[in-house]
Amino acid sequence: MSYFHSRRSAVIARNGSVATSQPLAAQAGLQMLRDGGNAIDAAVTTAAVLNVVEPMSTGIGGDMFALIWDKGARKVVALNGSGRQAAAANLDDVRKAGFDSIPNNHEGSHFAVSVPGTVHGWETALNQYGRMTLREVLQPAIDYALNGYAVSEVIAHNWGSEDTVSKLNHRPSGRQLLPGSAANGAPQYGEIITLPELGHTLQMIAEGGSEVFYKGEIARKTAAFIQSEGGWLTAEDLANHHSDWDEAISVNYRGVDVWECPPNGQGIAALIALNLAEGYDIGAMGAQSADRYHYLIESMRRGYADAFQYVADPRVAEVPIEPLLSKDYANRRRAGISGVQADPNVSYGDPMGAADTVYLTAVDGEGTACSLINSLFAGFGTGLVVPELGMALQNRGSLFSFDPNHPNYLEGNKRPFQTIIPAMATRDDEMWLSFGVMGGFMQPQGHLQVASNMIDYAMDSQEALDAPRFKVEVEGSQDILVEEDLSPDVIKDLEKRGHTVNVVSGYDRARLGGGQVISRDAETGVLTAGSEPRKDGAAVGW
Repeated sequence: MSYFHSRRSAVIARNGSVATSQPLAAQAGLQMLRDGGNAIDAAVTTAAVLNVVEPMSTGIGGDMFALIWDKGARKVVALNGSGRQAAAANLDDVRKAGFDSIPNNHEGSHFAVSVPGTVHGWETALNQYGRMTLREVLQPAIDYALNGYAVSEVIAHNWGSEDTVSKLNHRPSGRQLLPGSAANGAPQYGEIITLPELGHTLQMIAEGGSEVFYKGEIARKTAAFIQSEGGWLTAEDLANHHSDWDEAISVNYRGVDVWECPPNGQGIAALIALNLAEGYDIGAMGAQSADRYHYLIESMRRGYADAFQYVADPRVAEVPIEPLLSKDYANRRRAGISGVQADPNVSYGDPMGAADTVYLTAVDGEGTACSLINSLFAGFGTGLVVPELGMALQNRGSLFSFDPNHPNYLEGNKRPFQTIIPAMATRDDEMWLSFGVMGGFMQPQGHLQVASNMIDYAMDSQEALDAPRFKVEVEGSQDILVEEDLSPDVIKDLEKRGHTVNVVSGYDRARLGGGQVISRDAETGVLTAGSEPRKDGAAVGW
């Protein structure tokens, strides 16, 4: 049953599938599967190529998280490949420099640089679950960086934005990532470009592994650059970095277990919202009805209120994960939701009482799955590009709180609140969905809506992504974004309930996130893959 005019059909395969936001990256991952690799090898290959073909969104200067379906153990495992803030980080330095918060770009952005966790995360995943070496999986990315590729449409649009170009032009080294023919250096749609500095850096990693990144030449150059800018990051901070295997967290939504990585990521916000939404008969409301939008919006607002209050590095601060995900807590929070009136100023609850990114997914023919997200946070992160390395550094440190009573308070050797979250869903103890929706604070909202589309309305992978989405703005506003496909009558109904609704179209649809989904039929092994229609991406399979 169709609830709207889906833009394209899903990709069906049996031997393996990859879905991500750029076709060259998806095909590179698929080729790794065809060459004998598994889903983890394909995922890391795809992520590395995305660093080259979509460099404003992701890369070795950022962080990664992954959920992996371990088919042998029949369980979902979580990998935290995010970095910690430098040991010397402190609030006084930021305030002495004249800032009331950690800047995202230009002056002061060096305070936002935390240790990049991506490379060690890739290597850790490969060592534990992959079949290929780091050298093998990085080769396609190296080839594209050194020999060139043609830039796709949406990526060219984002690369050429005024903010992006200004950020990179602020320092001479930023020009390494402005290789285009335009006067401002931004590549044009269809233009063939190379990124030689980044290519050579990837070659060093291929040859020397994470050791060269965290303790060798790359570490020395990165630390020296940040120190020259006045930042905290040192060679010792890089040398001390390590990834962590975690217990994945989940809630059961109408018989389906939906999985997320635990904090310091914001995936718990999606699970809280799903717990709340489960108390309503969403399936009977209609996929594009005002009732469904209203109840999911109100559920999401409460999920975010709790996430912003409680999510932090659980190895440093106390995070009440189990109480937040309990059904009893959801019942108490749901009692505050009105069916006729929006509540844009939701406060967090008491569970103890009575941010630019790329997402990709890969599933192989044997049933192993990898849901992986890789990010610099903002476009090109801080805009700080390490000289000679072509590596943009993330700005994750800007998400720390300045409130000393908040669990996410700025401290050295602490991981900040993270927006990037991969997801999975299992049914009857079998891997069913490997999915995610990139886009900063859109991500839990995308997870909620995609999961609801597939569970409440039995949409397939592509339909679930094509369906119009909403976004609750959580930074400085409580407005709701909806797509122009939504019925004007539904918009009027939402406004009557007190929602402030803004309609987006064209390139602005990307503000509603970029998702990828692969589902697997446990009986037949058939894979059904979908890719975000608001991006340049592709789902491929064989």
